[in-house]
Amino acid sequence: MTTVKPSLPDALRRIRKARGLSQEAFSDVSSRTYLSTLERDLKSPTLSKLAELCEVMEVHPLTLLTLAYAGNSETQADQLLAQIRQELKEIAGDGL
Repeated sequence: MTTVKPSLPDALRRIRKARGLSQEAFSDVSSRTYLSTLERDLKSPTLSKLAELCEVMEVHPLTLLTLAYAGNSETQADQLLAQIRQELKEIAGDGL
């Protein structure tokens, strides 16, 4: 398995552009300047801020994180999701 360097800024920008959203579209949850600093990897968002940004983009936060860790590789995404399923099963047992 080829290792992809995780990139939250790239994933955020990619989803934003795929949704046809400008940085100004996030004005209810963030300033354009703040979003720009996230996309340039100058700041790291909190989980609650990620959730707000994902709500604007209409994606689940795990979609953003999966894209950040898998890059453009569908195979990487499939492997990552399988790993997550396995780890959740180990941690939560039958609770999921």
